[in-house]
Amino acid sequence: MNAIVAPDPAVRNAAAERLAGLATPAGALGRLGELGVWVAATQGQCPPAPLDNVRLVIFAGDHGVAQHGVSAYPPAITPAMVRTFVLGKAGVSALAGAHGVHVRVLDIGVDDDLEGVPADVQAHKVRRGSGAIHVEDALSAEETAAAIEAGRAVAREEIAAGAQLLLSGDMGIGNTTPASAMVAAALGLPATEVTGRGTGVDDAALEHKQVVVQQALDRAGDRLADPVQTLQAVGSADLAATVGYLLQAAESGVPVLLDGLMSVACALTADRIAPGAAAWFAAGHRSTEPAQSLALEKLGLEPVLDLGLRLGEGSGAVAAVPVVRSAVALLRDVALLADLMPPA
Repeated sequence: MNAIVAPDPAVRNAAAERLAGLATPAGALGRLGELGVWVAATQGQCPPAPLDNVRLVIFAGDHGVAQHGVSAYPPAITPAMVRTFVLGKAGVSALAGAHGVHVRVLDIGVDDDLEGVPADVQAHKVRRGSGAIHVEDALSAEETAAAIEAGRAVAREEIAAGAQLLLSGDMGIGNTTPASAMVAAALGLPATEVTGRGTGVDDAALEHKQVVVQQALDRAGDRLADPVQTLQAVGSADLAATVGYLLQAAESGVPVLLDGLMSVACALTADRIAPGAAAWFAAGHRSTEPAQSLALEKLGLEPVLDLGLRLGEGSGAVAAVPVVRSAVALLRDVALLADLMPPA
């Protein structure tokens, strides 16, 4: 693994100076100004280039724990949604079409053969479904390594296709359960503090879900101190692939706009594996899941949007893309006060 090099500090300083010198009142651009400075630093140039090539990868997988009452929807939804992404008719497809974001969906661990779906969707498949984490490991050591490498390979492909900004999305019924466990493992918290309603379970199901997450944490024990062991014990194939994707992006110096709980749980895990990776990540939105907010706080990230979204799919990140593009446009195209009012 390559060491993480931080976004260019000299360019960050130059961008901050440019921001301060724009023909706008001091601080008037708020978070837009900060975002513009971050993009400039990640690009290593000031003013930053327009974000013309933005690419989302949706990592799909099933979770054995979904058979144990932790979701409001049946696992059969996962393969149905993969087909919907392929058709370009999902919620995130509509947003991506509106904002010029390229979408790619990958079956990393869907418990279905997905007959008739284009072969490239399954080119990186690790296994059918992941283990029910409260009673068994999600993955074997070999599967964990394969999933991480699959994510890395996909990131390299997207970067080779010209990605200036990468987005990560998820699809998998039951996936908030392993993601919550991953955040609990990273932060040393009990299940009751991190576990939310996911797709919208009622109070009784939420309480049951918290018990399941705690059982998973207790079963994994001391292994949770190691982030890769955490993925093997309480993660899943699709989440491990997302971690690899985020690691490769950070190592390659390509910024990532994160989505909801799954994306942020994976970002937290990536930063555990490679400290400093988080400097390459921005948070697209705040989801309704408590674990996501806790993980964002640990990563030091403030979400761009807070719309009460809990769709997943990368939708919150895609919805935030025009805001990030706005930040770039302001830092690029607003006149400098010194040019408008040269010294006497």
